[in-house]
Amino acid sequence: MLTHSANFSNGHLPTGSIQNSALSCTDAINRVSTLDSALTIAGKTFQSRLLTGTGKYRSIEEMQQSVAASDCQIVTVAVRRVQTKAPGHEGLAEALDWTKIWMLPNTAGCQTAEEAIRVARLGREMAKLLGQEDNNFIKLEVIPDLKYLLPDPIGTLQAAEQLVKEGFAVLPYINADPMLAKRLEDVGCATVMPLASPIGSGQGLKTTANIQIIIENANVPVVVDAGIASPSQAAEAMELGADALLINSAIALAQNPAAMARAMNLATVAGRLAYLAGRMPIKDYASASSPLTGTITS
Repeated sequence: MLTHSANFSNGHLPTGSIQNSALSCTDAINRVSTLDSALTIAGKTFQSRLLTGTGKYRSIEEMQQSVAASDCQIVTVAVRRVQTKAPGHEGLAEALDWTKIWMLPNTAGCQTAEEAIRVARLGREMAKLLGQEDNNFIKLEVIPDLKYLLPDPIGTLQAAEQLVKEGFAVLPYINADPMLAKRLEDVGCATVMPLASPIGSGQGLKTTANIQIIIENANVPVVVDAGIASPSQAAEAMELGADALLINSAIALAQNPAAMARAMNLATVAGRLAYLAGRMPIKDYASASSPLTGTITS
């Protein structure tokens, strides 16, 4: 796209010029990309910064297509829903190739710390049964609020402390609370996962200021989770400096989930690249793109 003839004023460029331009663009992008490092969580490295889920899809086939289109390497799975064969989760464990995708079991549906700890242990066993013997990851969700689905900060901290002691790599889902994020990091969590807005609400980034504070102070990866509805919002979250995104509803509930999954992948990459590139400063007044000196005067 960068070297398409339509991008030039006369619409024509010699073939050699197009090739040279394409090479220079590729070299420039590669130079910026080399400034980046892979996403590392609890010592495990991932190339993709987009995490996806398995819930809310109209069919297993749509979920499989979307996961493939997203190029994600981490997929979160609700332990309770798989075990109880809840609608939409029948055969889910067998639907994906777990030799290529890292499972992130989650404690969705747990309302207390005690429930979440118990389900986390089951999730670790489920991962082992599917061939991931060394998988100790758990996405920790403690949500007693059934209307707004906002996480319980006290229960989350209590569960995190116990699970870290048991050797889990804990990825806690939290309100965008900088103090809580730092406390969870201090007890040994592998990431923090602040919400952009309530789960499945599609409201986008409503907690930007707090997420920025969390990113500035975190020494573990910050994964923005919940509320992102569009690729533009995904890119914006990555431009803030988030290390990764977890997106489920926006993909699963799209009219074409696979196409939306691909769009979210591209937005995540674009947002990360923009963050690395460093945006221009915001100014109070206009600044001419072309210099005013040396111009022809009448």
